[in-house]
Amino acid sequence: MELTALTAISPVDGRYRKQVHHLDEYFSEYGLIKYRVIIEIEYFLFLEQKKFFKLPTKIKKHLQKLAEDFGPEDAQEIKQIEYTTNHDVKAVEYFLKNELEKNGGTAAKEWVHFGLTSQDINNTAIPLSWKHAIEYEYLPGLLNLNAQLKLLAIEWKDIPMLAHTHGQPASPTKLGKEIMVFVERIQNQIEQFIGIPFSGKFGGATGNFNAHHIAFPKTDWVKFANEFVTSIGLNRQQYTTQIEHYDNLAAHFDCIKRINNILSDFCKDVWTYVSMEYFKQKTKKGEVGSSAMPHKVNPIDFENAEGNLGMANAIFEHLSAKLPISRLQRDLTDSTVLRNIGVPFAHTLIALRSIEKGLGKLVLNDQKIFEDLDNNWAVVAEAIQTVLRRENYPNPYEALKDLTRGNQQIDKKVIHQFIDKLKVTDSLKKELKKISPHNYTGIGNLK
Repeated sequence: MELTALTAISPVDGRYRKQVHHLDEYFSEYGLIKYRVIIEIEYFLFLEQKKFFKLPTKIKKHLQKLAEDFGPEDAQEIKQIEYTTNHDVKAVEYFLKNELEKNGGTAAKEWVHFGLTSQDINNTAIPLSWKHAIEYEYLPGLLNLNAQLKLLAIEWKDIPMLAHTHGQPASPTKLGKEIMVFVERIQNQIEQFIGIPFSGKFGGATGNFNAHHIAFPKTDWVKFANEFVTSIGLNRQQYTTQIEHYDNLAAHFDCIKRINNILSDFCKDVWTYVSMEYFKQKTKKGEVGSSAMPHKVNPIDFENAEGNLGMANAIFEHLSAKLPISRLQRDLTDSTVLRNIGVPFAHTLIALRSIEKGLGKLVLNDQKIFEDLDNNWAVVAEAIQTVLRRENYPNPYEALKDLTRGNQQIDKKVIHQFIDKLKVTDSLKKELKKISPHNYTGIGNLK
């Protein structure tokens, strides 16, 4: 059967295809070939710029345009060459040599891929495509989501809410502040993330510029390579084997994993608030919540996000654990797994969009939140015993413990009756009676 959204094995290329099809530009076979071509052309032109050979302006412009306009038809031509070479990077080299021959650049064609091994191309092409995907897709999506969360936090900053620790009613909080917990956690990880360099390897067959040095022993190839790799927007690793270390790439994966864990934590909390009826969800005409139960409006967006975040992290976990390990100067396992980095990336983007969609459906249920606070007056026991401690009242904790851990329902009346029996001043009793689950929310200043 023809590969379509219905026949694709992976949901990334099937069910979710419409959401992530643009990631082809970075992570597909076409995307990898495109970035290889870009690197090969940039290197070729850099050699010319450093006066290793001369190239007519017309040819330079042709190559620059080829890199800018590279499309699937060009990639297919390279794949056709690969059927003969059985080597993907060599096919790119031959493709560019053919382009030079067709445009009057035959004399310069042996400078294509000069002195390089395949990994000099792969270990700059893949980091560059990864960098672009992060800068154009991931960070904007994550920052937009965090901005949306912050707006909700501000909107709900004055909403008192019963907190729950160990699943039990606890000292009240503010809904906005609870959202800000996640905003801060995500922001902290973003700051760590952007501090991780995008690294590339460029140094010949085993990282020593053997071929470069034997051909031009007087050239400072380390300086040359540093300048070149910097010119394409990467940091060059100085001491490598045939491949890059992948430590920084693994650090990126691990940081995304942490962010995904934070988002998964958020999804679980919102899911729980929905189940507690603190939130209702907007309905859309024609949509069905359950095939059997017509009344249901399920929090499917947060469940979908949680599942996709889990899938992403499972793959990121293997990538970050596997890539930094290679036998001696290189084995092929890195190449095998690197082809999959777009999969967890796609699952992560799908999750971000599901969370955004879910947030757009939430409707605050003030009445239920108010009722839960009013039904849990026992949570002000902490406040009362703390004020009594301030006044040096004997054993206030124990007195409140005996009151609140019995079987009786603790409501406003019970609390106020307890206060009335205290041997304290009337002004202190008045102060204590002002405390309620609705105002015992601590400091809720959101910046």
